[in-house]
Amino acid sequence: MEKGIAIDINRHSDPHHYSHNDSHHHSTMTATMTATTATPTATRIGTTIGAVVEGVDFDNLTPEVAEHLNELVLEHAVLIFEGVHASEDQQERFARCFGEPYIYPLTRYANPDGDIWTEFIDTPDSPPEADVWHTDLTWVPDQPKFGILSAEEVPETGGDTMWADLYAAYDSLSPVMQEICENLNVMHQIGRNVLDPVERNAGFAAAAFLRDNYPEIKHPLVRTHPETGRKVLLLAGGFMKCVEGMHPEESDLVLKYLRNHINDPNFHFGWRWKKGDLGIWDERCTNHRGLANHYPQYRKMRRCTVRGSKQFSGI
Repeated sequence: MEKGIAIDINRHSDPHHYSHNDSHHHSTMTATMTATTATPTATRIGTTIGAVVEGVDFDNLTPEVAEHLNELVLEHAVLIFEGVHASEDQQERFARCFGEPYIYPLTRYANPDGDIWTEFIDTPDSPPEADVWHTDLTWVPDQPKFGILSAEEVPETGGDTMWADLYAAYDSLSPVMQEICENLNVMHQIGRNVLDPVERNAGFAAAAFLRDNYPEIKHPLVRTHPETGRKVLLLAGGFMKCVEGMHPEESDLVLKYLRNHINDPNFHFGWRWKKGDLGIWDERCTNHRGLANHYPQYRKMRRCTVRGSKQFSGI
C-alpha cells in the first residue's frame, strides 16, 4: 500500500468537518429516519465540494426525493447525512435510488452471488490501509458511479475521511497544461497496493484471480463528466501505471506532478465521523482517502457502491 501524504489541515470550528476555507460555518444538523417529508436541503460546508443534508426520511425515499438527491450529489460531489444510523436495508434502498448496487470483483470471486457490502474494520492488528488519494476501481470497465459509506463504530479521535475535488484540480491548471493533459491517456492496473492486502487476507489464489481477470485498462486523463458536462481529471493514485506512449521517465514526471497537485488543500473537504453518519460521493469527480490518524483505535465502516456506465469518453 502506498504511504499516506502529510496534509496541512486547517480545522473548522465544528470538530466534525473541516475545509481550507474556514469562513464556511454551519450549525449542527440532524437527519433522522422519520423527520419530514419536505424536500431535502443541503448546506455547503466545504470550499468547492461537500454539503450536509437534512430533511431526508430514509424509510420514504420517493422517486422525487431520489431525483433531488441525485441533483445534490452532482452539485456538491459529497453529501453527509448526520446521525441517520441506517440499517443495511435502508442503505441498500438508498443506493438503489441512484442505480444498481455494485458487487466488488473480490466478492464475486468468493461468491458469484455475493452481497454488495464491503466492511472496513481497523484494529491494532489490522491497521488502516486507505490513507492515500484514490478513486475506486478504475481498473474495471464500469467504474462505480457513487460510493456510500456508513459509520458503524468510530474512534474517540481521528478516523476522518477526506475528498479532493477533481473538477477544481483540472480548472486550476494553466491552459497549456490543460491542453497537454487533454491529449493523454493513462494505463490503469490493479497494482500492488491492492494485490498485497488481498494476498495477506484472502490468499494467493484470490490475487491471481484479480490479475488474470482484470488486465490493464486505458482511460483518458481528462474526461467530460457524463451528467454535469464539466471537464475533470481522472486521477487514481497507485492504480495509474503509466502515460500511454511516453518514456518511463516522462510518464513518471507527469504522474508525480498530478499526484502532488491534488494535495492542494483548496481542493479538499474532510469529515470527522460520528456513529450513525452516512456519506455519499461521486466517484467520477473526486478522490478520497481514509486518514490513519485514529490508529490503533477501533473503527468500523460499511460501504456499498452504485454501478457506473462503461468507460465514458474523454473530452
